[in-house]
Amino acid sequence: MALATAFTDLFHVRHPIALAPMGGSAGGALAAAVSHAGGFGILGAAFGDREWLNREVPIVASRPGLPWGVGFLTWGIQDGAVEHVLEHGPRAVMLSFGDPTPYTERIRAAGAALILQVTDLEEARQAVDLGADVIVAQGTEAGGHGARRGRSTLSFVPVVVDLATPVPVLAAGGIADGRGVAAALALGAAGALIGTRFQATAEALVDPGIAQAIVDGSAEDTERSAILDLARGSDWPSRYLARTLGHPYLDRWRGRETDLARDAQARQDYQADVARGAIPPLPVWAGEGVDLITDLPSAGDLVATLATQAEDALARAARRPPPG
Repeated sequence: MALATAFTDLFHVRHPIALAPMGGSAGGALAAAVSHAGGFGILGAAFGDREWLNREVPIVASRPGLPWGVGFLTWGIQDGAVEHVLEHGPRAVMLSFGDPTPYTERIRAAGAALILQVTDLEEARQAVDLGADVIVAQGTEAGGHGARRGRSTLSFVPVVVDLATPVPVLAAGGIADGRGVAAALALGAAGALIGTRFQATAEALVDPGIAQAIVDGSAEDTERSAILDLARGSDWPSRYLARTLGHPYLDRWRGRETDLARDAQARQDYQADVARGAIPPLPVWAGEGVDLITDLPSAGDLVATLATQAEDALARAARRPPPG
């Protein structure tokens, strides 16, 4: 059973599966592997560091005919980063977390599809008004950053689908196996955008310790908080929290975020702890689907597995029970 959707038709891919543009860790090799396997690989350019882009973009852009995209954190995009990427001819540019308005026309003028990730209905309405070609509806189960006052994937996706029709919507948040992909399709989405599951693959640009922490982690280990952004001195907008695995600074500062925001010494202590190896260099971003991650496959094998699992799940759901 082929899972053809408006998303697969738009990008001429075999499977309604997209790689989430996880900042830094979704590099060229991972994006290329996902696309080569029939999904849609999206580079995680974050703010658009030029050195990173010059290293990672050619890995995927040098493969003729391979569909790929690039994603940015909209609130902090470096000057000229979007234009630099567009010179390489991505099929799509995805913008998340912040006002995409300054970038939409230049993306469209370059012939790339515009993918806008939304975390609440206000952002969803703006995405429709801006003429997004694809909208990603992110639920609060997602790893990494998401809306402080967001909704779960199960309740958020169908609302965005109804609002955005006929624009294809991808579901994001807590999807880590093919059953989640099938559930996204049942909710009316045209596919799934998957992050944490792809972070635990052979091609992901992550420290082996982080990948193993994801394999060993469980949903109960994850927590949504602003603490690690505050401790790191990150400028993330306050409307977004980050879901990560457990961390000593979460235990130390939980319930005292206001104090942490004012404590310059705490931020110095954080950097000192990183320098001496007492805490990991980066938080381990992980979504609630982490329980379903038990191995570290190649990304290509994972895409094939996800597609097969999704087809099987939908076939089981359509099967009529035997007469009573």
